Amino acid sequence: MYKIYPKTLFIGQIIQYLPSCQSTNDEAATLIAQSTPNEGLVVITDHQTAGRGQRGNQWEAKPSENLTFSLILSPSFLMATDQFWLNMAISLGIYDTLQPLIGHSLRIKWPNDVYVDDQKLGGILIENTLHGYNIAWSVVGIGLNVNQTEFGYATATSLQCQAPIPNAYDLPGLLSRLCETLEQRYLQLRSGQRNTLKTNYLQILYRYQEEHSFESEGHYFRGTICGIDSTGRLAISVDGKVRYFGFKEISFLFDV
Repeated sequence: MYKIYPKTLFIGQIIQYLPSCQSTNDEAATLIAQSTPNEGLVVITDHQTAGRGQRGNQWEAKPSENLTFSLILSPSFLMATDQFWLNMAISLGIYDTLQPLIGHSLRIKWPNDVYVDDQKLGGILIENTLHGYNIAWSVVGIGLNVNQTEFGYATATSLQCQAPIPNAYDLPGLLSRLCETLEQRYLQLRSGQRNTLKTNYLQILYRYQEEHSFESEGHYFRGTICGIDSTGRLAISVDGKVRYFGFKEISFLFDV
């Protein structure tokens, strides 16, 4: 059971706890479809049996060892074409909580993964409901590896792996802090502080201004990430020219 008392205006003030569910994003979407939920409501579970990631990937996490939750927001001030600004605000909110624990090796891998060096610690999945040209509701799904130390793949890591403590991390305490930093960044976005958000986001972007290998539509190339455009596309400098890539149009390759 999650009883938390975050120092927030609305995020995390209402918690819906489910011992087990298929997907907290699906549960949150059902709440939106059936009623008008309070903005800031958090749906959290100890055991998510069918969690989703980007590109249809499944999010795997051992029960009761990690944080898997969804946050309901109503960013009606954002047009659908501006949805990546919410992604940036959420990414920064997560970074603000985890960086003091892990250090400067923590990065946000475009578009929505939390990385420590070349290992994945968490992920974000934002699903929006539109009203006309604007976003009516956003379900912000967040999965973070916290106390789990054994994974089925070498590219995964956790807080306990990166910054071990004698006892397990306090999951409710960590959730409470996340609610606070997520709200701070969300309020920055709502008040129009986009330049600050983008500057901060680029400062923590994985492989920013570094030359690496990429793959797109079966073609392999070297390039340097040089920015993000207004719609959230990744800007990569390739042979002196800047190319832009959408969410499913490019893959990061690990240099050997």
